[in-house]
Amino acid sequence: MIIKTAEFVISNTDYRKCPQEGKPEYAFIGRSNVGKSSLINMLANRKGLAMTSSTPGKTMLINHFVINDEWYLVDLPGYGYARRGKENRERLRAIIEDYILEREQMTNLFVLVDSRLEPQKIDLEFMEWLGENAIPFAIVFTKADKLGTGRLQMNIEAYREKLLETWEELPPIFVTSSEKGQGRDELLNYIEAVNKSLKNS
Repeated sequence: MIIKTAEFVISNTDYRKCPQEGKPEYAFIGRSNVGKSSLINMLANRKGLAMTSSTPGKTMLINHFVINDEWYLVDLPGYGYARRGKENRERLRAIIEDYILEREQMTNLFVLVDSRLEPQKIDLEFMEWLGENAIPFAIVFTKADKLGTGRLQMNIEAYREKLLETWEELPPIFVTSSEKGQGRDELLNYIEAVNKSLKNS
């Protein structure tokens, strides 16, 4: 897929106020500081499309970007930032859960995971919750350039093994590096294939 246009459309805290024309939506989510904004900018080939911040947990909004006037790339708030107050955390959880569970246009959720870390409880629990609610998702390992190939493969394998303890079948897995552009074609081709299958169904 070639990205011809990528435009910011709207920010919301309420899924009911998101765009209503029915285009498929591909949402990106992950723990704070997982490299989500950098990945979105890399995919869209636009440096400042999603705002990167040195302060973790800045995104409190659902951000919609329209791509090629065909589909929406959705930047969801990060989860699990411990330094938020309890009230803020609850509000954030409601924003995320309402969008994921209630938004009919959401076609696939990409769950971003830092490839440098061993399987994190918060990520595994979140994926478990997605599975229980039959939400279609894929796992995207970020920051692959920060590790040697051997170590990267070991970490991904550790994740697979951990997931297979409770999952019969694994979701699609992508390995990316925003700095090197790694995984961009694979992710965009996956989105394109899903879009085609939607048109044909």
